[in-house]
Amino acid sequence: MLVRKIGIDLGTANTLVFVPGKGIVINEPSVVAISIFDNKVLAVGNEAKEMLGRTPDTIVASRPLRDGVIADYKITEAMLKYFINKVSGRIRLVRPEIMISIPAGVTSTERRAVIDAAVRAGAKTAYVVKEPVLAAIGAGIPINSAAGNMIIDIGGGTSEVAIISLGGIVAAHSARVGGNKLDLAIADYIKRKHGLAIGDRTAEDIKIQIGSALPLAKEDYMEVRGRDLSGGLPKTIKISSNEITAAIQDELREIIAVIKKVLQETPPELAADVMDKGMVLSGGGALLRHLDQLITKTIEVPCYVADEPLLCVIKGIGIALDNLELYKRTIMLSK
Repeated sequence: MLVRKIGIDLGTANTLVFVPGKGIVINEPSVVAISIFDNKVLAVGNEAKEMLGRTPDTIVASRPLRDGVIADYKITEAMLKYFINKVSGRIRLVRPEIMISIPAGVTSTERRAVIDAAVRAGAKTAYVVKEPVLAAIGAGIPINSAAGNMIIDIGGGTSEVAIISLGGIVAAHSARVGGNKLDLAIADYIKRKHGLAIGDRTAEDIKIQIGSALPLAKEDYMEVRGRDLSGGLPKTIKISSNEITAAIQDELREIIAVIKKVLQETPPELAADVMDKGMVLSGGGALLRHLDQLITKTIEVPCYVADEPLLCVIKGIGIALDNLELYKRTIMLSK
């Protein structure tokens, strides 16, 4: 089958790929493993993530995107090439049109870097669309209506908050805080409080299993293994969900500050619409327990988690690709 269009949700934590007629065909971590000697790509995605924190001196496993934007251009290009080849084969009769999601707060230089990387990786044309718009489309929000809709998209590297009306962004802010910063806060807390060094993957597991945005009446517990900082030997400790809640408060406050900032800049008519309809929460960060309740309690506006929050952006890309001519005129930024 000729693949003429590809949609890519290029995230700090995960990359998802959509092909019209097939749906979501790839959902893998945005990680690349490279050999230091010959600068050769050894693994991408799931295979490379398994190597994080476990590589010898000769191999580097890293995330080429930081805070939602390209931190390492060459590695990002290699990763895009890998995903494009995986979908459309190495020998292509037609170079595909590619649509890529980018954070709302990117600079024109950062946007240009994404387009260039996609074209060099094998795209005929690359279109970039702002993540909040795509997340709103994927969450089933009628973005073209003359009403204010608020989307809060919390990814691995960024939190995007936007008010959308008549197909465009009226007010938006982006904070470079997301799932990765929460993991870092958990690792720092365990190091400071328990004298135990843990890796990024362990911190992420703790967040997923017992993390909560609000303290729980009935606490959950988890055994955590790491390296004892005083003796340097392996050690196991028991940690509670309320400790994790305390560890991530500063990061959650940053996200709430961005939501408040956007609401303060929203025209009164649209603000009234948001109060009436509520705010929609998408992205991997939406899966943090009771985050919707914390936002509702702090902002005093109802907040709801979208269906399949992790897939909102890629679903939005899928809908936009299926109606490419319609969306080309309204939401896209091409080169």
